[in-house]
Amino acid sequence: MAEISKEQVKHVANLARLEFDDESVEQMATELSAIIEYAEQLNELDTENVKPTTHVLDLKNVMRKDEPKKWITQEEALKNAPDQKDGQIRVPSILE
Repeated sequence: MAEISKEQVKHVANLARLEFDDESVEQMATELSAIIEYAEQLNELDTENVKPTTHVLDLKNVMRKDEPKKWITQEEALKNAPDQKDGQIRVPSILE
């Protein structure tokens, strides 16, 4: 791919509602060209026997069965509540 031009940088900056001075545009064009050059090097790698992945680590969700179990009673849950009313914990209002 050809190098990124100053006009392309200005166009993308305009789309992103960014403003750059001429020195920054020149610097961005150079840096973006270097990034694209590096990405193009990756195309040279042999990936014939590499399986596509969505993550570099082999992650798996560990799920437990959703089974009901005994839990604490309402009275036990409320015994340390600083303020309670009608079987519920009261908290200070944050809305006016």
